[in-house]
Amino acid sequence: MVKKLKLALSFLLVTLSVAVFTLLSWVLESGELSLSALEPSRMANLQAAETQKIAQQSEPRQIRVQDAWKFVYEKLPDLPTENNYVSKETGKVDPNNTLVARLIRYHVFVKGRPPNFRFDWKLSLADYLGATPDYLVESVYPGGDLLRENPMERDRAVIQSLNRVQRDALVQALVDVFTGNSGNARTPVAGGETEGRSNSPSNPQPQPGDAKLLMP
Repeated sequence: MVKKLKLALSFLLVTLSVAVFTLLSWVLESGELSLSALEPSRMANLQAAETQKIAQQSEPRQIRVQDAWKFVYEKLPDLPTENNYVSKETGKVDPNNTLVARLIRYHVFVKGRPPNFRFDWKLSLADYLGATPDYLVESVYPGGDLLRENPMERDRAVIQSLNRVQRDALVQALVDVFTGNSGNARTPVAGGETEGRSNSPSNPQPQPGDAKLLMP
């Protein structure tokens, strides 16, 4: 009787062991299947995030008009800043009221010209050179309402002191900034030679007589 009981208990233990191992195997397989099912979804999310990041990096940089002068000076560090004028409001020198900042405001707000074409920037420089009928007007010149001294005549003198290569470098830098051109080659304005120049996209074709506008 005892022998039969021991045999029955042994059989029961074996049966329970098999059942436990079977259950554990099923649980483990279910877990692996769940992880495998989640993996494609996780990979898809990672790929989508990476694609969005690349797309954002490739988007053209949006430049505010009031900040554009900073990027121009990054490209042309030797260009005169002419930012030593005293503000009427604070009674202190306003370092952000620069030559290029005033040139951009004149071009965009006073003349209403688009900032992404070389030809339009050449027209604005031609105004400073007195080569067009649109001479500068002191009463509406940028900075005249904010600074104790109207900077128009000094700005005109500085731009007129630049040679043709230097003015062309200034025009190119302005176009590059407003078109989102990523070219960072710096072009010194103090010297007569340029180190590098980026090509501007989709510019209007030159018209007869354009070259005369920027003659030294």
